[in-house]
Amino acid sequence: MVMEENRLAKIMVDICLDVHRQLGPGLFEKVYEEVIFYECMRRHLHAERQKSIRINYNEVDIGPAYRADLLIEEKLLIEIKSVEELGKVHYRQVVSYLKLGHFKLGLLINFNVPLIKDGIHRIVNNL
Repeated sequence: MVMEENRLAKIMVDICLDVHRQLGPGLFEKVYEEVIFYECMRRHLHAERQKSIRINYNEVDIGPAYRADLLIEEKLLIEIKSVEELGKVHYRQVVSYLKLGHFKLGLLINFNVPLIKDGIHRIVNNL
């Protein structure tokens, strides 16, 4: 794992802790996305919202395959949820997103939890 992704992940965890502390659990995902994006801008991080990720299949450009909730510094994928409980499909989605986008690290974050530390999950793509 490149240190850059780990450093970015720590910054994003700190941001999520602050956002959850101030806003609380259970809001729409879009609200958290907007506020996290704002906090990234405030910290001079390059962040993109709803970033369209293109894929290639058998060396053919298929085009946009999915939209990343947030992409930080073109290295760290952030998938935001506000659900009662994360399902296996949520983890699988992030793994697929990482592989298709050739990213090494992603954070799956569920804001609908009493303690945000219980809602943050690191997912590594072993490329």
